[in-house]
Amino acid sequence: MNSVTVRVCIFILSSLFVVQVTGCQTAYYKTMEKFGYHKRDILADRVVDAKETQEEAKEQFKSALEKFSAVVNFKGGKLEDKYNQLNDEYEKSEEKAKDVSKRIESVEGVAEDLFEEWNAELDQYTNSSLRRSSEKQLKQTKTKYTQLIGAMKRAEKKIAPVLSAFRDQVLFLKHNLNAQAIASLQGELISIEADVASLIREMEASINEADSFIQSIAE
Repeated sequence: MNSVTVRVCIFILSSLFVVQVTGCQTAYYKTMEKFGYHKRDILADRVVDAKETQEEAKEQFKSALEKFSAVVNFKGGKLEDKYNQLNDEYEKSEEKAKDVSKRIESVEGVAEDLFEEWNAELDQYTNSSLRRSSEKQLKQTKTKYTQLIGAMKRAEKKIAPVLSAFRDQVLFLKHNLNAQAIASLQGELISIEADVASLIREMEASINEADSFIQSIAE
């Protein structure tokens, strides 16, 4: 079986097990191991997925901010069209936020299983030198993972305030489609810009940690 076929099979299996209940975890891992794909590999792939999802979310929030700015600076035309555009951006942002949270949970799940297995297998060594080496590597990987998941969680926490601000603006426009409503939103723009900028910084930090973790786990 060539590498492309293996990757396709892995992708299909991963898709089938995206939503896993505890009873299915062991069967999932055993099936993946038959393809030579262990928890360490699964974790690396899930970190890649989480990184890519955060990159997509970052771009979506940038787009939403641009649309909000355009509405605030609106000079004439159909206000309902502007509302629809902003509502569409909000809904897209909300979906991306959910995707980010799901990816983080996915990373946490396999990481916990990997570290539990790794720690238990240390007792199987008969060579003390190899055991110490493996234990050292486990500690290093845990340290890198702690930095990674911390960065991901910090970025995730920044999402809620931004979504709340966008939702408030969308609701306000929905009930007040007039020039006065647009004018009243101008005062919120600076605050929202600051929130989005903070979110993007945290996401970029998380993405960088993901790159670092992926590199370290591949060594």
